[in-house]
Amino acid sequence: MYVNRSKMALLQKAQKPMLSAFFEGELSNKLAKKLGFALPPKTLLIFGVSFLLIWGNPSRAYAMHIMEGFLPLGWSVFWAIVTLPFIIMGLLSIGKTVKSHPETKMLLGLAGAFSFVLSALKIPSVTGSSSHPTGVGLGAVLFGPTAMSVLGCIVLIFQAILLAHGGLSTLGANTFSMAVVGPFVAYGVYKICQKPGAPFGLGVFLAAALGNLLTYVTTSLQLALAFPAEVGGFMASFVKFMGVFAVTQIPLAISEGLLTVVIFNLLVAYSKPELQALSLISSQNISSKGVKI
Repeated sequence: MYVNRSKMALLQKAQKPMLSAFFEGELSNKLAKKLGFALPPKTLLIFGVSFLLIWGNPSRAYAMHIMEGFLPLGWSVFWAIVTLPFIIMGLLSIGKTVKSHPETKMLLGLAGAFSFVLSALKIPSVTGSSSHPTGVGLGAVLFGPTAMSVLGCIVLIFQAILLAHGGLSTLGANTFSMAVVGPFVAYGVYKICQKPGAPFGLGVFLAAALGNLLTYVTTSLQLALAFPAEVGGFMASFVKFMGVFAVTQIPLAISEGLLTVVIFNLLVAYSKPELQALSLISSQNISSKGVKI
């Protein structure tokens, strides 16, 4: 979609009073009256920027993580079969949680939306693939790894259909790397960091960061299995994919870890009853100022 310069100039002039009203709270107050609840102007701005980053990117989509038709059929079927049990367990887990704590439905939706937004911010990395945050650490900490497997699978389906990220034929492989391995690693790291004396925020940070990194280790493994190098075979191909991914993925993993801590602090401030219902927080591990790394 292209806009000529004259139209762009008019658009910029129109945006100035709108942005002024936005930060003064006028626009958010009008939205609050229509929606029936209020959101801070900065929160609305974050949602707006996220929307533009996802839908306003005109470049051709790289895969998320592996694009449609890139894997041989045999490997696509294999990863789908391996992933299926985790999806079934996740559906049972979500059903049990929602039945026991119906007030956590909004948190469940938030975990899925967080993963959708972060994993849609792609950075081209290797032919047939891409690097980006995954956002699965937050959901794994909140609801457990199998629940996040279901949410991650839903995220991947929507992105394949709506954004052309990934594909339906590679859904099993992408779900296994991002929505199975990532959440299980994140949850395991979080539980280990819950030992006495370990800062609660450090557990959240490491869970998100390492869950992200292991997702790409798995993606490299999947690509190496499907496309072994002519010289060196599987191992040479695996090292090659890992080396290229590491350039972008390590900084992204650190950033995702920090962002997840920020989001968790917001949840502590505004959704404390839900977190207490999930037995995630108590007066011992959460200070009045939130979690710290």
